[in-house]
Amino acid sequence: MKKVLVIGGGGREHAIVDALSRSPQVGKIYCAPGNAGISAQAECVAIKDTDVEALKNFALENSIDLAVVGPEVSLAAGVVDAFKAAGLRIFGPSKAAATIEASKDFAKQLMAKYDIPTAAFETFEDYEAALEYVKKGSFPVVLKYDGLAAGKGVVIPETLEEADATLKDMLLDDKFGKGKVVVEEFLTGPEFSFMCFVDGLDVYPMTLSQDHKRAYEGDKGPNTGGMGAYSPVPLITDEDLEYSLEKVMKPTAAGMVAEGCPFTGVLYGGLMKTPNGVKVIEFNCRFGDPETEVVLPRLETDIYDIFSAVADHTPMPAIEWKKEVTMGFVMASKGYPGDYEKGYEITFPEDLGNVRIYHMGTALKDGKYYTSGGRVLMVVGFGENLQEAHDKALAAVESIECDNLFYRRDIGWRVL
Repeated sequence: MKKVLVIGGGGREHAIVDALSRSPQVGKIYCAPGNAGISAQAECVAIKDTDVEALKNFALENSIDLAVVGPEVSLAAGVVDAFKAAGLRIFGPSKAAATIEASKDFAKQLMAKYDIPTAAFETFEDYEAALEYVKKGSFPVVLKYDGLAAGKGVVIPETLEEADATLKDMLLDDKFGKGKVVVEEFLTGPEFSFMCFVDGLDVYPMTLSQDHKRAYEGDKGPNTGGMGAYSPVPLITDEDLEYSLEKVMKPTAAGMVAEGCPFTGVLYGGLMKTPNGVKVIEFNCRFGDPETEVVLPRLETDIYDIFSAVADHTPMPAIEWKKEVTMGFVMASKGYPGDYEKGYEITFPEDLGNVRIYHMGTALKDGKYYTSGGRVLMVVGFGENLQEAHDKALAAVESIECDNLFYRRDIGWRVL
């Protein structure tokens, strides 16, 4: 039986652990650092997801057969390179390939070079120059901090005053660190998440999902890491999917090979169906969160075989998906994505029905669960259609008791 180490400690990693636990080949799962919910399905190890040396040593000492990386920070820290150098099997992109997410500017330059459809853009290091460029354009405008900012480095100002304040944050006050800013034209249309397993030139599509970035109902409020998601996405046609695979994902994978940093792992395309066709909003170098929590439960194929095929550069098994659809609601601490308090007790009912609960930010103390993060839980419902999945998930959400959580009730509003 195989021993697997999952790196990370959020809802995405819980969904990966959950999928691995369904594999008949996997005997033991470790998760570093994991969380309270994950500890029911894996042995949690108190190692930070960016402590590359400690993670590598743990894998060597415990004869880990395969490691799977969840978060972008681990990838940007070079965990895959370190594991490979030590002769360990690992699923995820190299530090160089992870630049497609770690640098918005790198991703935009790659798309420009290889004719991958995306919004018009310019990159700036100088505040005055950026402000002048924004003044000449139209509003709303999209401002993206060039580096990693945990899903919070994208701001869409509606006015010049807002844009000015954001540029000051990013370029003068270094709110996210020292970096450049990408200024993009604002595109409209439904967004969708297209994740693919990628091994160099080989691209294997997953089922589509759509997440909800804004904190409050009606898509209002600040951008978050995601407040809910569903899969599949009826708004996106088979033609859209074919175009996205052939004109976006495959050319991007080929471009990375041509640039000398071939991609292996999950390439995530954050795409938008605009009036002028599908365009790229962003690329990520790993599974999306909360998308993974609605996509992986629909996977029929043994995920250990998929991870192994990519890690070993061997032929991929046929990837099958369940007919059952999924919808998930994120329960977040009040105040998120801004300041919030931790340590509130969470009480679960005995029978939750046909749902799965993924823990994002929880702690376990004396047999009781407590909030310990911004996003705390993701409750995923299953059904023959999205309405059924929605109703099951929402009923479960409403039966969970905690004094300091909020959630959106309108997940999937575009299709229901």
